[in-house]
Amino acid sequence: MPGDPIGEAVQQLKRFPGIGEKTATRLVYWLLRAPDGTARDMAEALLALGDGVRPCSVCCDLTNADPCVRCADLKRDSSLVCVVEEPQDVLAFERSGEFRGRYHVLHGALSPLDGITPDQLMIRPLLERLRGSEVEEVILATNPTVEGDATALYLARLLNPIGVRVTRLAHGISVGTEIEYADAVSLARALENRQEFR
Repeated sequence: MPGDPIGEAVQQLKRFPGIGEKTATRLVYWLLRAPDGTARDMAEALLALGDGVRPCSVCCDLTNADPCVRCADLKRDSSLVCVVEEPQDVLAFERSGEFRGRYHVLHGALSPLDGITPDQLMIRPLLERLRGSEVEEVILATNPTVEGDATALYLARLLNPIGVRVTRLAHGISVGTEIEYADAVSLARALENRQEFR
């Protein structure tokens, strides 16, 4: 209805993935009860996303500085590049605290059924980045899905002629999972990726 700020706010919040009418309505009424300035602060933060965030010219991660903080960090291992599907995957690796190399973000995975082709992913910048660089190993850290596996296979075929070592994240049973509850794919991958016990 025109001139209805509550209804318009509900409609806008419903545009977020996973947010339906009830949740959007609950959020709008929460904002109305929140301390003064809360809605304005949130709106300003959302506007800043559009104005100040762009892909890093090196790794294609989303950033407000170019190059991003990880690409600009000289302490990181520039001989190791971890290729991920989405920017939030970088955050997951960073939370682990185990990876000190560099990243490359594809912004998706190959999915012909959804119309996502190699030209729509950040594959060309990856190839340009690797040619003549000091990169020795590329870790293909795409998701363990049909699309992620297809993307990893496609990338491996492109990267092998360049002369870098291409590896894939191991997949299998997650820590704490009992074997009887593991799904068939995870169990098969756990067997396939088994290591020598010393």
